[in-house]
Amino acid sequence: MRKSFTVDEDFNNSRLDKWFKQKIINLPHSLIEKIIRNNKIKINKKKTKSSYRLQTGDLVEIFDINRFKPTNEKKKIKYLPKKREIGSYDKYVLEDNENFIVINKPTGIPVQSGTKSLKNIIDILKNTKYFENSKPFIVHRLDKETSGVLIIAKNRKFAQLFTSLFRIRKIHKTYLAIVYGKVNKSIKIMRDNLIYFENNKKITQKAISNLRIIKSNEDYTFLELNPITGRKHQLRKQLLNIGCPIVGDDKYFLNNRKRIKIKSLMLHAYRIKFMINNVQYNFKANYDNIFEDFLKKKI
Repeated sequence: MRKSFTVDEDFNNSRLDKWFKQKIINLPHSLIEKIIRNNKIKINKKKTKSSYRLQTGDLVEIFDINRFKPTNEKKKIKYLPKKREIGSYDKYVLEDNENFIVINKPTGIPVQSGTKSLKNIIDILKNTKYFENSKPFIVHRLDKETSGVLIIAKNRKFAQLFTSLFRIRKIHKTYLAIVYGKVNKSIKIMRDNLIYFENNKKITQKAISNLRIIKSNEDYTFLELNPITGRKHQLRKQLLNIGCPIVGDDKYFLNNRKRIKIKSLMLHAYRIKFMINNVQYNFKANYDNIFEDFLKKKI
């Protein structure tokens, strides 16, 4: 038995195997490969590969799919925000249009749920008026402890566009940070080989960030930072490497330095700039009262 499907705009440029899992049935990747090798899936009447990038309007024909059963997966528990919490997010919105939203993410909440935190930005926003006729797509992340500018796409087309812009470094981010110690004025750029571990495998990644001192004293420095690469915890690790960890960072710190107790990480995504269809976008997000008070009192 044959079933036919037409690819809609949301899946333009998506891999065939990913489209198959989301739109048809969630099967193991190896089984999808086997089905394709056996010529049970055709694109525009032709044999294809799992890596084929679908285009809007493509005709996908699938044969004998009814004999397969979906892979059993643990149902993901979603966070259900209260009405008051949903309404409170209006004050964080910097931009809202048909393709994406930009918010000033508050500190202390992750972008998506994890093992340590059920409450998250995505599950809250999907229940707001901003996503009544769409769903949120993550295009980049901020750490749970980091506040500031966060872009969330409203459709797959713009999610893919933003992902591409980030990959080719056409989206420019500026962070503000308060660190321990007096940063050496000669440091204009930080270059590091950062080490990560994935499944017990050691991975080394090159990290580059520009640095500018805004204000400093013997105890603290207020910095403007422009990450060129986008590594996990990049700025936090690089500032630790120069001996000036971020105030409030309980993960990357120096044991021999006396730390103060503070609720927030003093790292804020202050600005983001990019261009789409010759239109320049530039968004800024003010830091919160905790950051402002610390800055006024200590530097």
